[in-house]
Formats: sequence, C-alpha cells, structure tokens
Amino acid sequence: MKRLFSIFVLSLVTVAPAQAALKIQSWKLANGTRVLFVENHSIPIVDLNVQFDAGSRRDPDGKAGTASLTNAMLARGLHASNTPLPEPAMTEAEISDQFADIGAQRAGGAGADRADISLRTLSSRAERDTAVKLVARILAHPSFPEDFFARDKARTLAAVREDETKPETIADKAFWRLLYGEHPYAKQETVPSVEAITRDDLVTFHAKHYVANRAIVSLIGDVTRDEADAIAQQLTMRLPQGESLPELPPVRLSAAHEERIEHPASQTHVLLGMPALSRGDPDYFALIVGNYVLGSGGFVSRLMHEVREKRGLSYSVYSSFNPLAQPGPFQAGFQTQRAQTADALRVTRDTIATFLRDGPTKEELQAAKNNLIGGFPLRIDNNRKILDNMAAIGFYNLPFDYLDTWTSNVAKVTIADIKAAFSRKLALDKMSTVIVGDVK
Repeated sequence: MKRLFSIFVLSLVTVAPAQAALKIQSWKLANGTRVLFVENHSIPIVDLNVQFDAGSRRDPDGKAGTASLTNAMLARGLHASNTPLPEPAMTEAEISDQFADIGAQRAGGAGADRADISLRTLSSRAERDTAVKLVARILAHPSFPEDFFARDKARTLAAVREDETKPETIADKAFWRLLYGEHPYAKQETVPSVEAITRDDLVTFHAKHYVANRAIVSLIGDVTRDEADAIAQQLTMRLPQGESLPELPPVRLSAAHEERIEHPASQTHVLLGMPALSRGDPDYFALIVGNYVLGSGGFVSRLMHEVREKRGLSYSVYSSFNPLAQPGPFQAGFQTQRAQTADALRVTRDTIATFLRDGPTKEELQAAKNNLIGGFPLRIDNNRKILDNMAAIGFYNLPFDYLDTWTSNVAKVTIADIKAAFSRKLALDKMSTVIVGDVK
C-alpha cells in the first residue's frame, strides 16, 4: 500500500521541464523491435509502452471488434512457459495481485491504427524486473480462457447494444461508414460482427500481430541507456517473428453523401466532414493552427462565435482533425434543438466556406499561435504525456525532434500557409453529413 501511495503522489509531481529539449535515443534490437528512450532521473519511476500495428483496421472482415477484444483479454490469464526457469500458469486475479504487490500499474487498448500495453513501475531493480517480466509474459503467453472470453464478449455485446440507442454514437459510426466506405477505417463493432468472433479468432489475431519485428517500445524514466535496452529485450524476447502485413488500400475520396437517421432524442446530432490528414503530412501545422481559429479554440473559435454566440443555435460546436496512418477525418459537429437543425447546419457550412475562402485574420492567427504555444508545456509536463508523444513519434515515424520543434513550427505558420493547406485538404462540396434526430 505504501508503494501504491508513493506512485499516486509522484504521479502528481511535474517530472519534466516545461520546455521540450528531450533527447530521444533510438535503436533497433536484433529481433527487429524499435526502441525509443528518454532518460529522466527526476523521480524513481519508469513508464513504458509496447505497441503494434494491431488496431481495428486489422480486424478480420465481418468480425469488427477482434482487435479490441484481443487486447482486452491479454491479462485475463497466462499459459505456463518453458523458459530456463519454468513459469506456472497464472489467473487474472494472480496477475492483478502481483502488479498490486509491487505498486505497478498496467493499461492498454486498441485504436484504429495501433494496439498497445503500457506500464508504470518503480525504478528500483526488484520491482522493475518483476513488473517488466510480467508484462513480457502478458504480451507473449496470454491464455484467452474460455470463461473470460464468454464474459468479455457478452460485455462487448451489451455495450454495442447500448451504443445503438445513443444518438451521438449512432452519428459517429454512420460518419465513419460514410467517409470510408469499404476501407478498413470504416469497420465498426456491431452485434453481428461481435457475435461472429470466436476465441480462436483472438488466438490467431494475437499470433499474427503481436510479434517482435513489428513491436515499438517507448521508455522514459529513471534508468540508463543500457538498462533501457535490457528492458526492451526482456519485453520482446518471448515474441515470435511475424510475416509482413499486406498493404491496406488507399483512402479514396468519395462523393459527398448525406444520411438522416430518425431518433427520438430531444436534440439533433449533426456531423460533417471528409478524410483529410495523415500523420507526418507537411500541412499538419498549418491545419492545426488554422483549425484552432475555425473550431478547436473553444469560445474564441469562429464556429462557436457564429453558431452559438451570435445565433444561439447550439450550446457547443467544434471542428477537429484526427490524423492517422492514412488520411483521418476532418470533422465538424454540434447538437441543436430539433426545430433549429436546418439553420444550425446552414450557418456551420457557411462559416466553414468563409474560412476556406478567406482564412483567419491577422489577429485570429496571432491569438491562435499564442494559445497553442502557451499551452504546449502542458502537453509534456509529466512522463506519461511525454510517453504518449514518444509512442506516436515511434509508430508514425515522426522526426525525433518533433517535440523540440513543435512551437517553432507553430510560430512560422502564415495566413497563406493556412489557406493553401485547407484548400488542399478540404472542400465543402466533398464533405458528407450525418443527421441523427429529426430527419425532417
């Protein structure tokens, strides 16, 4: 309990300087695993993340939800392992107890592109070695017990059925289907897709995707370079080598569509957008700065001013870019009273069209830069946030000085840059629209 309390207290302490100046060291292990490492001895903690190209875009056809279920079940039980020192099988309760005994915290999940498992542990040798060894076993030897599979599958089905009653989730799933059509990004968990998943599907998915030569290990904390290398080797030495994955089809822009879905909700939920931005795209900073003005800057954004402040058509309205390995969506959205749907949608479209034509004013641009640069230290003010950034840098092959140059890249964006970038990536007549609520 003392160790758990210590980790809780230390996690509240700032553990990195406000400026970036992060020396990211990187190398590749003999088994093909890529490693990213930042040495930080300010507190006796090590944070690490192991990720794979095992997100929902790799779900088998007709079985959307496989990636998520596989990742969720990694720590439900472990096979016995025939290492030089034989290790016994472990139950979910035994795994949880061992992490608790050493004050370590494990997490994980699967998104559209990637799946991962993360660990926070004390850097003292005994606790650290125990935690890392356990994570290594979880990655390599999950047993996917039948009873827990049945339980987790039932929970997933219940969540999917509940989501099918929520207008915001209905809108989100329809939005991705409209934008991505037959592309793997369009895959969505449904009752039939989850019901089709078997335990064998999880075993097969794990064996195919959780492999050493496609693993990316990110570490930050109170260890040396040599210790970080040893940790990365221990984490991945049990993993097999995997075959090359097939290339995914390109994201193709389709004609704009509008889908109206009747729902008894008191408010109509509206989303509009199109595929737009990949990670590492040279337009990234111009789009992020410009979108702060358009719709991500909260009460100072154009959309908020036009839709909410001037006309009272919505409590909240926003726009965002979601960059992925392949072009992720630009999305604008709001909720409004059913009778105001047409007016709110018209004003939103008009505001986007005006911004695409004229871009921001000088005053708006400077305010956006000031806010983004001023808020940057909050993106890297503790080890966990830095680890998240390192994981993205590793997976999407971003420059190792990405964090160091972030503010300077924001500072040099011009109005001309924003107008050119938005014209390359967005066109109002190519944006699809989803309306959930009063379809009339």
